[in-house]
Amino acid sequence: MESRTQADTARLEGQPPAPISPGAMDGWLLASVLLLLLIGQLMVLNTTYFYAAEHGDQPYRFVWKQALALALGLMAMGLTARLSSASYWRCAYPALLLAVVGLLVVLLSEGKVQRWIHLGPINVQPSEFAKGAVVLYLAFSLVKKVRRLHDFVSGVLPHVLVVGLVAFLIVIEPDLGGAVFVGMTLLVLLFVAGARKRHMALLVGAGLVVVTYGIMAAEYRSARLLSFLDPAAHRQAGGYQLHQSLLAFGAGGAHGVGLGQSSQKMFYLPEAHTDFVFAVVGEETGLWGTGLILGLFVVVGARGIRIALRHPHRFGQLLAFGCSFLLVGQAGLNMAVVLGLLPTKGLPLPFISYGGSSLCMALVYVGILLGLSREIRPENRIHA
Repeated sequence: MESRTQADTARLEGQPPAPISPGAMDGWLLASVLLLLLIGQLMVLNTTYFYAAEHGDQPYRFVWKQALALALGLMAMGLTARLSSASYWRCAYPALLLAVVGLLVVLLSEGKVQRWIHLGPINVQPSEFAKGAVVLYLAFSLVKKVRRLHDFVSGVLPHVLVVGLVAFLIVIEPDLGGAVFVGMTLLVLLFVAGARKRHMALLVGAGLVVVTYGIMAAEYRSARLLSFLDPAAHRQAGGYQLHQSLLAFGAGGAHGVGLGQSSQKMFYLPEAHTDFVFAVVGEETGLWGTGLILGLFVVVGARGIRIALRHPHRFGQLLAFGCSFLLVGQAGLNMAVVLGLLPTKGLPLPFISYGGSSLCMALVYVGILLGLSREIRPENRIHA
């Protein structure tokens, strides 16, 4: 059975996915995501009330905006879950083109920080869409060029140049953290696709040089790095946010101070409702709440990898790996930043942090995974 699947995969290399009669979607993945969404809505309600009051807004303005994003995201998830891998195959280049256009448009907006396109009451963040477009493009192109992956110039370099353009447009928003994450996505999918180790090592080395230059070229990024290396010495300057985050975890301890009882969210911890919401979870619910969220993301990652390993087509496998990394990889990076294990960067916690674009795209990735899970052959489903 396993050898037949491998033979089928080899035969389909470089070819578009054939139509597959859909089966049942992955219930464990769906249930885990729904629980994360419930926790996320509770935390948005919990953390945005004081933030809205501080900025003179209606107390529940952000709650309603997030609820609208959730409704749109769930509809998008339902739609993408019904699409086949053959449909995504046809969307690879159009999605990439749309992402590049969106990133170019956002650069025309006013202000030093240019990350959003304002459409009336709705703010769209093209960089969030670009992450998914990059995964879709890479899954498509790596299948088409699978027999050339051993050659750096014809098999690897074209992907580096395309993804490098997307990353460059994100850097000049400026958003170095988002660009680094896009670069990490490229490395992950090249590795999964079977790129040579020496080519991977070359890309990692070049990436470290570029990231180091990006940090040193901006004073505020250098300050973040110094505060990460010695947060206590910079707790009233560049390390203030990290220091307040660690205080939140310390106050929460094992059992937490109680849901809704956080003191750090009341104007002490910056971005308590977005990038650092995990610190509020730790303060209010302790190890129980943080452990639950971590466990749910482990389930999401495990089910995503399971879908990737059992999908009958290489394109679906790479697409599933990529979407899983966008969800679980970003969650891991966010938690590491909030815990002081990595320098501070602006990456939200999927499903939990406030942010409409991030939430909608996370649900799109889930929808893609659910759709791919429906294409797994019955003989490969074997007990959940």
